[in-house]
Amino acid sequence: QVQLVESGGGLVQAGDSLRLSCVASGRTFSNYAMAWFRQAPGKERDYVATISRNGGITTYTDSVKGRFTISRDNGKYTVYLQMNSLKPDDTAVYYCAAGGIATTQTSSYAYWGQGTQVTVSS
Repeated sequence: QVQLVESGGGLVQAGDSLRLSCVASGRTFSNYAMAWFRQAPGKERDYVATISRNGGITTYTDSVKGRFTISRDNGKYTVYLQMNSLKPDDTAVYYCAAGGIATTQTSSYAYWGQGTQVTVSS
């Protein structure tokens, strides 16, 4: 079992920055690919970014490329999502997820955090 706890969300204005953190506990963190997803009200949970087990490979959905950066510190059992130039369309609950391989599909991830709310005002 892996437990994931996100933090760092909040209410910000358009153009501001936030850094989300997700701390893992349980099994060895470096054994898992990690991802961030987000879910806006009334919408499906969508992929935002993934990172490989050693952090060497990252992917991003097109809408956040150049603005968001995913990273991980395996020694701290933590994955981060640095979000810059935030837009109102980024408003959502953000979830971190752990799985065997880094894919864009929610079904690939066995473990999920409880989510953290990000609200961007215009």
